[in-house]
Amino acid sequence: MNQPLSQTRKSIEPTDAHILVVEDNVSNFVLIARLLAFMGVQKCEWKTTGWGVVDFANTMPRVDLILMDLRLPHEDGYEALRQIRADERLQDTLVVVVTAHGSSDEMKKAREAGFDGFLVKPLDADQFPEQISRILNGEEVWDLGL
Repeated sequence: MNQPLSQTRKSIEPTDAHILVVEDNVSNFVLIARLLAFMGVQKCEWKTTGWGVVDFANTMPRVDLILMDLRLPHEDGYEALRQIRADERLQDTLVVVVTAHGSSDEMKKAREAGFDGFLVKPLDADQFPEQISRILNGEEVWDLGL
């Protein structure tokens, strides 16, 4: 089993966080971006497909957290994660699933693939900021939203 994130990562304040959201649905991205802005996140980028995510992320000064939809056009979240983990600069970046396909089987598959957490859409606007804060503080969040 992997070490808990809290033992391997430093805490990041939301106001200092650089977050990449990989999401093909505009309204879902807008909701995520607004909730992140509410938390004080000032550096949030958006990519609509898993294809080219490493090249895109490498144009950013740094990436502290990637929020990754699983069902994406061209390359899904699992393939994008494989590419991220293979990239020397990004391999240790936190990558958390944000999906409408929340099930215990999907969560298990995501954990085994190497994701760092799991959040289910529709996002709970009351819980999401706290979940992201916990993730940025090095805690694992695996939530089926039940």
